[in-house]
This record gives sequence, C-alpha cells and structure tokens, in this order.
Amino acid sequence: MFDSLTSSFTAAIRKIRTFDDEKSLSKALNELKKSLLKADVNHKVVKELIASVETKTKAKGIGKDQFLEALRNTLYELLEVGGNKGFTFAPNPPTVILMTGLQGSGKTTTTGKLALYLKNKQKKVMIVAADLQRLAAVEQLRQITTDIEVELYEDEATKSPVDVVKGALKKAKNGIYDVVLIDTAGRLAIDDELMDELSAVKKVASPHEIFYVADSMTGQDAVRTATTFKEKIGIDGVLLSKYDGDAKGGVALGLSSQVQVPLRFIGTGEKMQDLEVFMPERIVNRLMGFGDVEGLAEKTADIIDEKQAKKLTQKIKKGKFNFNDFLEQMEQMSKMGSMKSIMGMMPGMGNMSKAMKNFDMENSSELKNMKSMVASMTKKEREDPELLNNSRKQRIAVGCGLTQVEINRMIKQFKNAGKMMKKFSGKNGMKDLQAMMGQMGGPGGMGGLPR
Repeated sequence: MFDSLTSSFTAAIRKIRTFDDEKSLSKALNELKKSLLKADVNHKVVKELIASVETKTKAKGIGKDQFLEALRNTLYELLEVGGNKGFTFAPNPPTVILMTGLQGSGKTTTTGKLALYLKNKQKKVMIVAADLQRLAAVEQLRQITTDIEVELYEDEATKSPVDVVKGALKKAKNGIYDVVLIDTAGRLAIDDELMDELSAVKKVASPHEIFYVADSMTGQDAVRTATTFKEKIGIDGVLLSKYDGDAKGGVALGLSSQVQVPLRFIGTGEKMQDLEVFMPERIVNRLMGFGDVEGLAEKTADIIDEKQAKKLTQKIKKGKFNFNDFLEQMEQMSKMGSMKSIMGMMPGMGNMSKAMKNFDMENSSELKNMKSMVASMTKKEREDPELLNNSRKQRIAVGCGLTQVEINRMIKQFKNAGKMMKKFSGKNGMKDLQAMMGQMGGPGGMGGLPR
C-alpha cells in the first residue's frame, strides 16, 4: 500500500554511494523532494523532512548508510505523535468508541472492519446503529454484522441517536461486552447540526476514545477535515480509509504531524479483513522496503489455530496431507486479507505487491477449479488422494466441468506441494506451511509449482 512512497525513498537512496560528497547528497534530496510532492505529501512536511535528513546525514558524514539512518530516524519522528497506538482498551469494559466522519468517507464499513479485527482477537463486540440521518446506514450495518457475525444494536422505534446509544450501553453492560463501536451520523460537509448531534451523543456515551475516519482519496482535504473535527468535537485517533485506492498515498505520511493526533489504522482493501494497525516503527520499515515481520506474525496468529496447525504439521510429517486439509488451509489464508497487503509485509517483497494488486486469493480461477474438483470427489477420495485412478479422474472431470488433463495437472501439483510441505514441517512448521499455502494460492497457477 506504500508503493509510491517506497519508490520515492529507494530512488533517492540510489543517488548516494557508500562514501560520497555534498553534490550527490543534494541530488538525492532533490529527487526525494520531487517524489514526495508528487505523492501528495504536504509541502511543509516535505520541507521539514528534507532539512532534517540533510542535517543528520552531514552530522555523521555523507554516505549511503548515514543517509539511510537519517531518513529512517526522520520518518519515525514524523510519524510518532503522542497518544495511543492501535486499539487500547478501557480499564473497565466495555470500551466505548465513537466512530465519526463525513458521509462517503467509509465510516460505516471501517466500523465493521474494526469490529472484525477485535473479534479475531477474541473480543465480544457490539456495533451500535446511531447514524439515523442516512437511510441506508442501518441496513448497511445489518449486512456487515451478519457477514462478520457480531452483534448489532438498533432501535427502529426512535429517531433519536441519544436514545439508541442509551439503550445500547445498557444492553452492553448487561451482556458483558468487551467493546462497543458507535456508528454516528455524518454529513457531506461539517456543519453546526452535525456537531450538535455528535456532542449530544458524546455526552451520553462517555466514550473511551473518539475515532475519526478520514477518506484517503480526498488527499490533503482529509487532513483539514480531521483537524476541524479535532477542534470541534475532539478526536483521539484517525482511521484512514480507502488507502488502497489512493495511488499517491502521501496523506498518510503527514497526517499525524499535521493534525497532532496519531494515525491508528489504515484500510488496505475492500475486504472486511483489510484493516491494518498503524505502528510508526513498523510503517517506517515498510516505507524503507524492509517489510513488517511483526505485523505479519500478528495477523497470522489472529487467524491460525495453534492446535490445528500442530495437528496438521504432524499429518504432513506422516505424508497424510489430503484435499480436505488443503481447502481448510486456503480458507484460513483468505481470512488474512488481500494478498497485496500480505506481500507488502514481507521483507524484500514490496515490488511483488504490485503484481498482487488485482489478485484475490479467494476468487482466483485456479482455486475455484480446485474447489470444484474436490467437491466432485467422494469422502474417501478427499481423504486418500492415492485412490484417484483414471476412471475416478474421468468421473470427477465430468462432475466439475473440467478436462481430465486439468484434473491430472492439479492432482500432480497437489502431490508435489505435499512433498515440499513435508520438508518444511520442522520447528517452524506452522509458518512454513502458511508460506507454502500462500505460494499455492498465488497468481500464475498454484504459485508456479512443478507441473
């Protein structure tokens, strides 16, 4: 998701050699300045960043390592704004969060994404439908909460968001909920009526924190509206939505320092799973092309059942990995979000994320064919791939509408993958297995495994 910004930094870094002079540093800084302005980073932010990098590089002696260190430290200082990081819980549950933002910013969808993020951390979440201005808002929340399987509180008997919030908090307290996310009303623009309503809801909700959902697609306007909300209603964090659709991406770099409120989460795709915690030190690593191993590990840990993974590793060691296991693992992988987002977290794989831009693991034709093939098998055939002789393969091909050549190819790939997985089933079996499953689900037909 940081393709444009990362390209800006890597292009500048290439201008500096191990030991260099001020002329080369000047070229590198000019390259960086042009690229950042082109990426829609605020001009004041760019000016301060360039000045800081120049000063720090010269202080240590001009060279590639010194330039890298100066750039890294300056980026961290730029993104590190006082306040909470990610999601923090109140001392006594439920943690009440007021979700605010303008209409069209993706506020309701982001509320659902945040609810799923918390649910995956084993938290009991309730979403409150307190946006009674937009007719479709409540129905949208019904669909979202049904899909992600979290509680929705709505009250069709009242038109007062204050009454809705009062009823929701009473139910949350009695139902022992961990988190209550209140989806509030928005407007096409900031006005007194909106602020009066939000103030009334804030008073009755006594939220632990107020989140503002900013639309990345609006560029620097996102900074201005976030600043206005902070001044008028008070906000504790910004969630940047639609970042996957922002080709420039510069708004993320200067938002925290300009608004003086920490950026807490970023929406990285259309799926409900596509929400990432914004941790400055990790984001700097990704901007510099070093990946985010910690973030990837956390994302994996939220989805993968440790006991199931150990059980599966034992099956692989014994050579008993079957088609049911394969489909189960692919379902888990699809819950991790977009493949582009995952690749961006892997060190040295940032460029690969561009190739993943339009790839959807869940809907790839190769995986659909594999699922169709498995669905056409008997229970015994799924559990024991060795039973698949020519007559069985012919029957399966007819059942799923594929040719026997395609069936033979997929079975061969599956067997080859099983052999490779067996080699990976050591101490880090779970991580290695997931990496292998990711390769099997990648573009180009099962990750380019031997055919």
